[in-house]
Amino acid sequence: MQFDSPSLPITHGLFMSLVLIVAIGAQNAYVLRQGLRREHIGAVVLFCAASDALLIGAGVFGMAQALEGRPVLAAALSALGAVFLCGYGLKALQRARHGDSLQATGGGSTASRTAVLAQAAAFTLLNPHVYLDTVLLVGSAGAGYGGVHRLGFVAGAATASMLWFVSLGYGARLLAPLFARPRAWQVLESVIGVTMLLLAGLLAQRALAAV
Repeated sequence: MQFDSPSLPITHGLFMSLVLIVAIGAQNAYVLRQGLRREHIGAVVLFCAASDALLIGAGVFGMAQALEGRPVLAAALSALGAVFLCGYGLKALQRARHGDSLQATGGGSTASRTAVLAQAAAFTLLNPHVYLDTVLLVGSAGAGYGGVHRLGFVAGAATASMLWFVSLGYGARLLAPLFARPRAWQVLESVIGVTMLLLAGLLAQRALAAV
């Protein structure tokens, strides 16, 4: 089944990946912290972005094979994704009401590149939300495209990941004071919440169309 999105696959992939990755979390806090310390930030950014790209690619092409000729399974996964995104969006809007902040302070001795990358790997690969976002949600959405459009979706999603980590790591000294203020996170969480609900609506529409 082909996913008839009103937007181009690369734009759809970039947009969906961006709204999923831009959230307060351990991995983002770690990248921000390394940026503040200016400690192996290039290696950390490259590792996180490359890991996301690999997981997104595996999710898109793996889900494509799993869903081929199985419209009921495709509908079920789309429905589950819609429920998750709806819940995530509502939680984001709830967090926006209370406000939050992201604190990442430096200090201490300089760690080796191996130690820093080991920590980055833990924050990235041991986080179940990473697999839920990149493999299941982004993967199942991209699997609906065919041929070169599927590659475009992966490229868009991977580009969003790279842009975010580069901005977060190298712009840490500019971003940290801003997002230490609850009001900034309230605005961001509101945007994320509304976008999640819109994506949930698209997945729900896809689920209904598959049955």
